[in-house]
Amino acid sequence: MTARHQPPRAMTARQQPPRAMTARHQLALALGGAAVIALAGLIALVVGMPTVDLGVALSDPTSWQHQALISLQLPRIAQGLAVGAVLGVSGAALQGLLRNPLADPYVLGVSGGAALGSASVSLVASALTLSAPLVVEPLGGFVGAFVALLVVISLGSERGVPSPLRMLLVGVVVNALAGALLMVLASLGDPTTVQRTLVRLMGTLGADPAEPLLVPIVVIAALVALVSVVPHTLALNLLALGDDTAKSLGLEPDRLRRRLFVLLSLPVGAVVAVTGLIGFAGLVVPHAVRLVFGPDHRRLVPLSAAFGAAFVVLADALVSALASPLGTELPVGVVTALVGGPIFLMLLRVRLRGGAL
Repeated sequence: MTARHQPPRAMTARQQPPRAMTARHQLALALGGAAVIALAGLIALVVGMPTVDLGVALSDPTSWQHQALISLQLPRIAQGLAVGAVLGVSGAALQGLLRNPLADPYVLGVSGGAALGSASVSLVASALTLSAPLVVEPLGGFVGAFVALLVVISLGSERGVPSPLRMLLVGVVVNALAGALLMVLASLGDPTTVQRTLVRLMGTLGADPAEPLLVPIVVIAALVALVSVVPHTLALNLLALGDDTAKSLGLEPDRLRRRLFVLLSLPVGAVVAVTGLIGFAGLVVPHAVRLVFGPDHRRLVPLSAAFGAAFVVLADALVSALASPLGTELPVGVVTALVGGPIFLMLLRVRLRGGAL
């Protein structure tokens, strides 16, 4: 007696491939993101320059207020927007690639590796009395970020499958090693170069008229991050269903991960080389966007870029506003860490309670 043929089981609602986005939805997404960025930039323009009269700055091209606006504040806002976009996109992409909601360039040690790579170029060149071109430091950051990411993925995986807890532990060790090696290099370097490098790595924004290429570098990094990840948002949606389901739908998960790991290392390395360590923006922003707008990466990635840009530039505006009462200007990385650190601990506690780590 022959066995009866069983029809294939239908996919559950959670396993269904995501539907295509209409042109209307894409337009609304683009306009919404642009509105968020414009509003954040406007707030930063007003709050971030408490001693400047914007009316005079905009109406009198010969005034010092106008020069401060054009030479300092506008490039600083552009830099903050670009940095936040890179961190938001990379955080959303890493969380999707690793299926780990605690993934973030800072937490995983990628930013630490980038900081070590970029600082090594600067400090070694100073020790050898060489003048390294400005573009070399972002390349050093790229190499450091890529090596750190390879170490975290290889040691944080179990039988080829990324383990959230292992990756967190390896990320902590990578950050500690990167910090220790930075201190070794600092002890051997020229005091002036060491001070400049360490202050920058604390996470600071600011356009230096003597180095006009800094802002274009981070803007290009933001464009690279978006161009690298946005075409793969549908693939990230499929990957969220699990590797086996994604393979059955025609996706090659390992190939996608390798490609995006390399592509994300370049903008993260460049941003860290220019602005230093601005932590937890890549963790907090994608979580907030996911809670409000859902897990679809076709919305999550571009909105993480927009809200990441807003988060960093508003944190920097707060730093500028507090500079006068405090008598000093805090690094913007301090503000993002004060916001993101408790949120990270809260998420970690939730994951541990749920047995997801």
